[in-house]
Amino acid sequence: MIFTYLEIVDLIEHGRKDLLEINIHLQKQVTILTARVAELEQQLSKNSKNSNKPPSSDGLAKPQPKSQRKSSGKKSGGQEGHKGSTLQKVAKPDHTVILHATSCPCQADLSNTAAIGFECRQVFELPKPKLEVTEFKAEIKICPDCGMQVKAEFPELLNAPVQYGERFRALLVYLNNQQLIPANRISQMMADLFNAPVCEATVLDASKRSYENLEPFEVAVKEALIKASVMHSDESGVRTQGKLHWLHVACTEKLTFYGIHEKRGTVAMDYFNIIPNFSGHLIHDFWRPYLYYGCQHGLCNAHLLRELTFLFEQENHIWAKNMFDLLVETEKYVKEKNRQLTTEEKIPWVQKYRDILTDGWMANPLEPQTGKKKRGRQKKTKAQNLLSRLGDFESFVLAFLYDKDVPFTNNLAEQDIRMIKVRLKISGCFRTLQGAKHFARIRSYISTARKQACNILDAITNAVVGRPFIPSVCL
Repeated sequence: MIFTYLEIVDLIEHGRKDLLEINIHLQKQVTILTARVAELEQQLSKNSKNSNKPPSSDGLAKPQPKSQRKSSGKKSGGQEGHKGSTLQKVAKPDHTVILHATSCPCQADLSNTAAIGFECRQVFELPKPKLEVTEFKAEIKICPDCGMQVKAEFPELLNAPVQYGERFRALLVYLNNQQLIPANRISQMMADLFNAPVCEATVLDASKRSYENLEPFEVAVKEALIKASVMHSDESGVRTQGKLHWLHVACTEKLTFYGIHEKRGTVAMDYFNIIPNFSGHLIHDFWRPYLYYGCQHGLCNAHLLRELTFLFEQENHIWAKNMFDLLVETEKYVKEKNRQLTTEEKIPWVQKYRDILTDGWMANPLEPQTGKKKRGRQKKTKAQNLLSRLGDFESFVLAFLYDKDVPFTNNLAEQDIRMIKVRLKISGCFRTLQGAKHFARIRSYISTARKQACNILDAITNAVVGRPFIPSVCL
């Protein structure tokens, strides 16, 4: 029971509580309030650099950037041997303008004097944007034998008296799904550039057609991901139809799959049917539903480093600083070796890891349970929870040490999911669930095409006409 000041005064005046009993209650109240203040101070101390909070939550109190990278000792800028990308003259320019030398500084007329050479300068410029209109005329003839009227066949995709071409529609899909420009602004852009103010429905229809044509691509990507040796996975909230849905990503260095589902956990993962059939190393951020699957696991150490940063910067845990340094040094060692480590090379790092955990438990022992055993798990501090995770899932944390092909972080999935969040910041949300699914599949295609060094606009054009590129399942 917690008493207010006026209640305490009333109790003393009326003699219903003796001072000793009131003092005991006050001490309990101070303990409760002290713990609550410490909890609130912890919450205020968390930011994107020492917790899993996103950078957008930092607000005006955004901390100064603090990179975990060490100085290489090299000067900033391009390094020796770096190939530049400056403009280079072309052998055959599209247009040539001859500048005539007509007079000499001595006033002599050079109009009829032959040139002995040229100094050339080239300008790379955009031509004025213009839509080219191609008219298809299908011949109509009368058969001389039977008198039947015969008309030539139009191309398959030419199904209206007037329509936009495949590259123009591909440009609409590109601007909407790659450059993340809303449909109404694309309409304005087309009017400004080409004097063709397309309506929003035309933009959305182009995306719808691409979505439908990309079904075989999505099937192939899922098959390829299942066969991968290492796969990254992550999920993030997406507002759709006024309700929270979840964007799931599964990816490798060469492949990307996005999917929208109303659930975040195993229901969605089973629906997409990638992780349930995957047997390689799955890299994730310790979202518990991932652990229900029988594949091999690797935890994102970037998340762990942020949690360790909070403990040693805000709560002065020495063991946390030691663990932070150990994980960073271990990653550096693995990168320098650039091969699978031998058992003898791994043992010292694993032993150091376990020694630090022992130090951590000595500094943060669990309180012995007295009296009647309470139901559920024993309540732990943030440090104790992290120590338990580091101990119980040691092989997941150190997966990068045991297998050099396992990455240290889950940054690949987070980078793939980042542009979706940019899309949400621009447009706020998806108005329909079907629109969100269209965007997810098309972005899967665009991201995969980018990873495989394909020209994005050409790849989208192929998708618009029903011939999307299909990634190999062996990637």
